[in-house]
Parts: sequence; C-alpha cells; structure tokens
Amino acid sequence: MMRLHLVRHGPTHAKAMVGWTDLPADLSDTAAIARLSAHLPSHGTLISSDLSRAIATADALASPRRLRLPHDPALREMHFGAWEMRGFAEVEAEDPAHIRAFWETPGDISPPGGESWNQICARVSNALARLQAHGPDLIVVCHFGAILAALQTCLGLTAQQVFSHKIDNLSVTALHRTDAGWQAGTINQRP
Repeated sequence: MMRLHLVRHGPTHAKAMVGWTDLPADLSDTAAIARLSAHLPSHGTLISSDLSRAIATADALASPRRLRLPHDPALREMHFGAWEMRGFAEVEAEDPAHIRAFWETPGDISPPGGESWNQICARVSNALARLQAHGPDLIVVCHFGAILAALQTCLGLTAQQVFSHKIDNLSVTALHRTDAGWQAGTINQRP
C-alpha cells in the first residue's frame, strides 16, 4: 500500500494570487508544527516543492524523518503568470471575463503567461507517478493548487468537485493506494 501525506506549507499571509513567487512561510506557530510533525509517520520519506515556503515547512518537519528527497519543481503551486501577486478584484477590473472563466470553468484557460488547471494537473500527476517508488509513506510538502491537482488525479474528481475542498495551511490531506486504486483518508486535517 502507498500512502501520500500531502501537507500544505505554512502561511505567507499574502492577499493575492501567489503561485511561483517565492514568498517565505510564517512558521512561528511552533505548537502547530509540532502537532503536524507528530501526526505524520516518523519513517516517512519527505519531499517538498522547490519554493522556499515549502522547503522551510519541510525543514521544520524533517526530524525524526531520515530520508529526504531533493526539492521538486513539479510540486510547485500553479503559475499565475501576469496575475502573480495581484488580487482577484484588481484583475477582474481589467479583464472580468478572462479571470471568471479561469476560476469558474477550470481546464484549458490560463492566465497571461501562466498555466492552466489542466497543465498543473498533468505536472503534479507526472510527479506523483514518479514519486510512488519512494513509498510506502511519502510526505509531500507543497501548495494548495498542487494538493487539489493530486486529489483530482488520484480520485478521478472533476475540477468543480475538487475546487469545493478547502486546504488550510499546515493541514494534511492523506491518500491511500491499494490494489483497488486510490482512496481518500482525510482531506484538510489540522492535527
């Protein structure tokens, strides 16, 4: 059996679309980090995206885990292109039809210079397929969009179904793969 423990990085406190912008995580809530670390398997293999907010969160969870894989850019958040670090209302004032279509009908529509929902799903799906060899317990510290993409890929959900899930900072979404396929353990659990 393969178990994925998808952990969303610590908060950035940004009030904008933060994709590939490399903002640091606020890891000052040491009690929450300690609870999260205790909740995760101590023998799990740890990996994170290559953005500093995920790396620092993985660093905080590293002990007692002994095996850590190199940071993986395929686990990054969605790339928002020209919309990076801008609020929804600001972009909506410029191009309301485009941003609404992007969020309301996720699929092939992408921000200018960014990536579509289908592109992040393909990127994350390929990464997860490659990483399964490092199981049986894989702790993946990544981002909101990457976790939703993993849920859609593994559970066969539609984009609209997966967008209904909330994924909090420092939460765990657990997926289990058996001979029968992938199953959800918990989604957005705050230990």
